[in-house]
Amino acid sequence: MPRGVATPEPRQQLFAALERVIADGGPGRLTSRAVTRAAGVATGLLYAHFANFEVFLADYAVDRAFQLAGEVAGLPGRAGTGTVTENLTEALLATPPDTLTALTRLLACRPELATSVHTVLGEGTAGLAAIEHTVADYLAAEQRLGRVPSDVDTEALALTAVSVLHHVALTGETSTTDARIRRAVTALTRRFPAVAPS
Repeated sequence: MPRGVATPEPRQQLFAALERVIADGGPGRLTSRAVTRAAGVATGLLYAHFANFEVFLADYAVDRAFQLAGEVAGLPGRAGTGTVTENLTEALLATPPDTLTALTRLLACRPELATSVHTVLGEGTAGLAAIEHTVADYLAAEQRLGRVPSDVDTEALALTAVSVLHHVALTGETSTTDARIRRAVTALTRRFPAVAPS
C-alpha cells in the first residue's frame, strides 16, 4: 500500500485477513507476515496497532467471541413465537461462517487464548460457550411455555446443538453448512410441539 494512504479500520482488516489465512491453510500457517500479506498491507501495520503477534491473536479471539455471542443474544426473546426448530436454526445460522470456522480452529490450536477472552468478557464466553448458554436459556424459556417437553434436559440439548456448529466449523464443509445445520436441528427438535399444549 502506498505511503500516506490511510487503511480503513485496520484492526478489522487484519482480523478478516487472519480468517482468510486460517481458511486457506489452517491456524498452523498463522504468522504476522501471512496475515499482513493476506490483508495487502505492510507488516508494520500490525505492530502499529498490537504490541505483538500474541496480543493480536488474543484481541482477535475477544473481538470474535463477542461478535458471535451478539449474533444469538436475542434468541431467548423469541420464546413463544414461531417454532422452536425455526428459532434455533435461524440463530445458529446467524453465526458468520468465516468467523465461526476461524475462531473455532484457532482456539482448538491455541487453547490458551481462551484465558484472554475470559479476562475481558467473563467466564464461559470463549469460543462457542456463550452461544451454548444463550441456547440453553432459550430452550428453558420454551420449556416453561410448554413448547419443549418437560423431560428434555435443555442444557444437554444446547450443548448438542452447539456441538453441531463446532463440528461443522472444524470439518470446513462450508458448501453444505446450512443444510447440515438445518437437518441436525430438525432431528433434535422433532418431538417439540409447534405451539404450547392447551
